[in-house]
Amino acid sequence: MAESKIAAPAAAEAEDGSRKKTVVLVAVDDSDHSYRALEWAVRHVATTGAAAELVVVHAKPPASSVVSFGSPAAAGDLVRVVDADLRKRAEDVVDRARRLCVANSVHALIEVIEGEPRHVLCSAVDKHHADLLAVGSHGYGAIKRAFLGSVSDYCAHHAHCSVMIVKQPKSKN
Repeated sequence: MAESKIAAPAAAEAEDGSRKKTVVLVAVDDSDHSYRALEWAVRHVATTGAAAELVVVHAKPPASSVVSFGSPAAAGDLVRVVDADLRKRAEDVVDRARRLCVANSVHALIEVIEGEPRHVLCSAVDKHHADLLAVGSHGYGAIKRAFLGSVSDYCAHHAHCSVMIVKQPKSKN
């Protein structure tokens, strides 16, 4: 079976008549699904050369959204511990993303932004004037999506750019 190639969005004309870079924004978290999306984006940017810019975004949840019980004093201590863990996890995610980019000779702007992933990504699309947002798909069924929500579904409907949902290939059994 032949591999299909996806053409890069055409670089728009800047006001001065020069070509502007295509901005590809990719969401990463600590899942293999998001790194599959990053691998796709790195290949995409590498094949388009200097005409593309890669922005990698990790949405770090605020500790207060994870901790919501106990007395105020106990909650304060717990929030500090949880926040330290979330910062460490964000550092690990960013380090893995950076290594993948470096291994493929792709320069990327990497950001960690605190907040709900779906809102962080749509805001980052606007901030960076992204032409394409790449997100991984966890492959949830309708019931899990209804309870857990779907970042990719939300972004597909609310991001002000095209959205590439990178899915895991089905195994051939």
